[in-house]
Amino acid sequence: MNKEFPILNKNIIYFDNAATTLKPKSVINAINDYYENYSANSHRGDYNIAFKVDDEIDLARETIKNFINARRKEEIIFTSGATESLNMIVFGFFENILKDDDEVILSKSEHASNILPWYILSLKKKIKLKFIPLNEENKITIPNLLKTITNKTKVISLAHITNVIGDIRNIDEIIKIAHSNNIYTVVDASQSVPHIKTNVKEMDTDFLVFSGHKMCGPTGIGVLYGKYELLLRMMPFKFGGGMNESFNEEKLVLENIPYRFEAGTQNISGIIGLRHAVEYLNNIGLDEINRHETYLRNYLIRRLKEIPYVKIYNEFSESSIVLINVDDILSGELGLYLNSKNICVRSGVHCAKMLKEESHFENTVRISLYFYNTYEEIDELINALKNKNELYNFLK
Repeated sequence: MNKEFPILNKNIIYFDNAATTLKPKSVINAINDYYENYSANSHRGDYNIAFKVDDEIDLARETIKNFINARRKEEIIFTSGATESLNMIVFGFFENILKDDDEVILSKSEHASNILPWYILSLKKKIKLKFIPLNEENKITIPNLLKTITNKTKVISLAHITNVIGDIRNIDEIIKIAHSNNIYTVVDASQSVPHIKTNVKEMDTDFLVFSGHKMCGPTGIGVLYGKYELLLRMMPFKFGGGMNESFNEEKLVLENIPYRFEAGTQNISGIIGLRHAVEYLNNIGLDEINRHETYLRNYLIRRLKEIPYVKIYNEFSESSIVLINVDDILSGELGLYLNSKNICVRSGVHCAKMLKEESHFENTVRISLYFYNTYEEIDELINALKNKNELYNFLK
């Protein structure tokens, strides 16, 4: 892995994969190749390197379509990331169809990117945001979802895997329930697409979003998937070059889907890098990635339970995210101590500030694993936490 991920040669242990993942050499090389050998714009030039850019973007769209098993490549829209994708869905589609008193169902364990756009929309229109009550493990249950749905519910927007609790929702069942009640569904797949197989045909969600940087791809690139018939009803979020077929003083004719949603110069190197990231993950296999992460998580939980002053908040969640604290130490202080050991973790509320209100959580240290992590790295983390005298003396 040190050969494939150059940053791992910098003497760090990286446990912040829920925030962003490391980039393999194949992705870095593909980005460099674009800038060094064919750094032209897309749909702008009648010359060979511009044609190659167009071909690369088309190939990336096709590759991602197959990766999530979409019906057609036109359903794949390139964005700057899941945040932009969710904003496009909320303000490009739902702002135009939701009416006064319509309800949108969320949970308080969602990332800010899946709450704040809906919150802003609720200020602009008289819609109501409703939150599914979480159980004692801070998870969504189907009975609690059913109790939250009313005849005014029009949208359910949830993460497949949450970025704090790390619970894997029964998203197929949730979508089935939603559609049986004529409710639209939006899935934030930022934490699921990099770790488990995603099949949007079987899932049958109306919209789905994810970010490239959480799956070994570059920052600043993401995907909005939408059913083609719904994308036909969605208004562009941005206006400018490349998204129109023609315009004059009286009329604007939009380009075909997906180009009408990709105004301006795209993050071309990001698109190319994302394609190579998908190919890299495909070569390993999502089942293998998930299997390895499951073994690592079980090992991490077992080792953490050896330390009496370490509190584990989500022992029974299913993903590769583990939340901890150490008695009498603030999460930020623990993060700094681990940094002194070259161990990278995340401390705080992890962009899910409403969860603290719902669960009475303290700020926590988040350890999030990926396939390039090892048992030996976990052992180093445990050794650092077990060194109680050094840990507490560091913070004096």
